[in-house]
Amino acid sequence: MITNLIMLCIIGVTILIYFINNPIGHSGKYRIRCFWNWFPLGMTYAFLYMGRYNLTVSKSAFGDLMSKEEFGTIFGVGALVYGFAFLINGPITDKIGGKKAILIASFGAAVMNILMGIITYMVLNGTMPKDDLTGMFCFLYALNMYFQSFGAVSVVKVNSFWFHVKERGVLGGIFGTLISLGLYFAFDWGHTIARATRLNPGPEDKLGIIETTLRPFFIGAGTKVDPTWFVFFVPAGILLFFFILDLFMVKDSPGQAGFEDFDTGDASSGDMDHKYTTVELFKKLLTNPIVLTIAFIEFCSGVIRNGIMHWYDIFIHEMLSGPDKLMFAGTEFFKSNWGLLLCFAGIFGGFAAGFISDKLFQSRRGPSAVFMYSALFIGIIVMSFVLKTNQVVLGITVVLMSLCIIGVHGILSGTATADFGGRKGAATAVGLVDGFVYLGTGLQSAVLGYLTPLNWIYWPLFLIPFTIIGLVLAIRIWAAFPDSKVKSH
Repeated sequence: MITNLIMLCIIGVTILIYFINNPIGHSGKYRIRCFWNWFPLGMTYAFLYMGRYNLTVSKSAFGDLMSKEEFGTIFGVGALVYGFAFLINGPITDKIGGKKAILIASFGAAVMNILMGIITYMVLNGTMPKDDLTGMFCFLYALNMYFQSFGAVSVVKVNSFWFHVKERGVLGGIFGTLISLGLYFAFDWGHTIARATRLNPGPEDKLGIIETTLRPFFIGAGTKVDPTWFVFFVPAGILLFFFILDLFMVKDSPGQAGFEDFDTGDASSGDMDHKYTTVELFKKLLTNPIVLTIAFIEFCSGVIRNGIMHWYDIFIHEMLSGPDKLMFAGTEFFKSNWGLLLCFAGIFGGFAAGFISDKLFQSRRGPSAVFMYSALFIGIIVMSFVLKTNQVVLGITVVLMSLCIIGVHGILSGTATADFGGRKGAATAVGLVDGFVYLGTGLQSAVLGYLTPLNWIYWPLFLIPFTIIGLVLAIRIWAAFPDSKVKSH
């Protein structure tokens, strides 16, 4: 209960920061309408995370029904589909607009989560063979991730019309906060749902007021197995609610909301009248060395970000249920509050990256990435030495690393893509870059799914070279800034 109040305070502070930060001098009326545009859009994206990372929650709830190798395969296939789908859905979003894209994302992801919940119900109740779980989840989770890939491109596409380049660094922090709320919803709300669906909760489940309140809704008189399927049904219901809200609230540009469209100072400035084909957009982006460098940095970010967030949760769950669990007693706090900790890490990381960019380096995005990749390299070295010797230090280290990698991801995928892709190609640019993110995600998921059963030390060792490569590439874009064809105001 206290945690949810903290989340409400965080949302309130984030909204306050938005209204305080107005370097372009927009009117109050415009700022209010802009808020009612980006806030529902951002919250939809946050709950898409809940409908994406609930797979990790279900892995812990399934126990032996889903091995680490099977989890790695399912998530890896989904990540690869997500990555390649960007190459298709980015250009589609540039054609149809961000509003239609977020509607496709929320509705499609909701349907796939409902179907995964039904499969879970059938397997746990014995009406479908357990051996079919992995194959069915590979298929449905891949489709889920296809629809989810419309989410990021829609957010960047819509906001590229509503925010000037000088506002986008802080905006990256705001959306980093909303993404972080998504991680909180996915892990903490997800684990809350999982605990509330335990027929016979043990002392380690620590049912609180919320879990106790939810149990009558999840567990009926005839329930014979843990109704884990609600881990999928609840996010689906929330996404359908935001689908309806977005349908009425979100507009693709200020002009559609009754305001005057304006020059945002990005790479499309002075070029808005030119109609690019999909081939021309890709050619423009693929011949831009800055965009390509950002894409390769974000490939490394995909390896590191999900290599930390997913595998730490699985690592702690495995260690606390193993023969050496007394050695990991200090990790109870991190396990119970992993989503909340990721949320705080993402908030501070997003705003730190945005502040460094907009306030210290004239809206250049490279310096933020350099500082945070430097910290990541130090963190991964520390992680390698304390993996099984000092769990408090390990927990603090992975939280700080999460802060850095979420900050990098927000300032590059969420902000630099709009700068260098411009309003005309924002969705295609973020599609290209986020495609690389999830190629990295797919790589780490498949590799760590097979390495960690051998020895957990391979977990940090596998991540080290990607921090080095990401740092070197970030240094190369230190001075990068988008060229516009007209002077921005």
